[in-house]
Amino acid sequence: MGQRWERALRQRLRRLGDRWGLAVLSAVVGASALLWHQTGPVPALLAEWGWTPPADHVLSVVIAVASATAVLMMPRRQWPVITMGALAWTLLSVWIPLGVGSYVAARMSRRAWHLAWYLVGGGAVAVLPTAAGVAIGMPGLGGDDLLPSLGGAVLFVWLPAALGLWNRARREVIDGLEERAAQREREQAARAEQARTQERARIARDMHDIVAHRVSLMVLHAGALEVNAKDEETAAAAELIRTTGREALTQLREVIGVLKSASDAVGPSLGPQPTLVDLDRLLDQSRAAGVAVERHDEGTPQRLPTLLEHAAYRVVQEALTNVHKHAGRAHAQVVLRYLESDLEVVVSNTAPRESVEALPGSGTGLVGLRERVELLDGIFAAQPTHGGGFTVSARFPLSQPAVEERA
Repeated sequence: MGQRWERALRQRLRRLGDRWGLAVLSAVVGASALLWHQTGPVPALLAEWGWTPPADHVLSVVIAVASATAVLMMPRRQWPVITMGALAWTLLSVWIPLGVGSYVAARMSRRAWHLAWYLVGGGAVAVLPTAAGVAIGMPGLGGDDLLPSLGGAVLFVWLPAALGLWNRARREVIDGLEERAAQREREQAARAEQARTQERARIARDMHDIVAHRVSLMVLHAGALEVNAKDEETAAAAELIRTTGREALTQLREVIGVLKSASDAVGPSLGPQPTLVDLDRLLDQSRAAGVAVERHDEGTPQRLPTLLEHAAYRVVQEALTNVHKHAGRAHAQVVLRYLESDLEVVVSNTAPRESVEALPGSGTGLVGLRERVELLDGIFAAQPTHGGGFTVSARFPLSQPAVEERA
């Protein structure tokens, strides 16, 4: 709990620093030039050479405004704050702009000899006021004061520069750690993708070894039964089983191809997916299996996105499959409603006429249907009705961007 609180506090302080840190530093630098300054010997020396200095308050205001503006320019340019630091110290003996300039110079320097030249020049600037005072013979200043003035170079130039170097090294270490963490995340994502690919290949092998083998045997036995049938009814039933099994094998091969490589452009060519145009053929197969199916179309049929029509076809297919499994030869009704902005698909069946032995299934058919419908921003429902029947319904929006993009 304590570590979480500390981490949240650090993040909040970092956000505040990113938002207001530069403005606060600019205000501090400007205020230092206004409040903590004194006219040094350098202006007096310049006056002896013929330069007429402005009034103290005017010079302070100019230096304060220029120094604050230079701080605000730091994200784009660093040399103004370095220059204003030297001028503020030379003209007004204000040390804060000089320290900020030294820190920035060390933080932003990319070559060692650039930094070395700055440290030498900055040290000279730090000693310059005392040297100028000795040169013009200011009271209280003598040659013995030059050596102690080197303390200003240490405090206001070299120490801030050392802090800048430390901060730069720390930033480089943090950037390196973040880069390595990002690299580890990329490697982990690649390993996860490789694991998913291997799992898809394993599922494809299992489906081929188990399901495809059994369905192939069923098709072979149905073909043999069709050839050796003694009556036309048995032959027709065997032909239906054989045809349905061959179609199942075709679709199974397509699914296996997708599982083997979802992103392989050289993979197996997939045939066109069934749409509402193929719906009558699907209903005829159910009628041939003994299920009385009626179809009703309401509204004006229209051309819909292929992905939407395929999803509607799968809804009807899965609903009729459930009728075969759980209701036997119960009466079923398929309704397609072409509304103004929606397509509604309703498949309902009456209660089974006799006791039906449920066929084995995965139990995830309706779950998969719901995911398919909701992927297209649709609404899915499956529930029993009064009297022992069951209804499966799906409503697809026709004008949703998701439908148009996925189509």
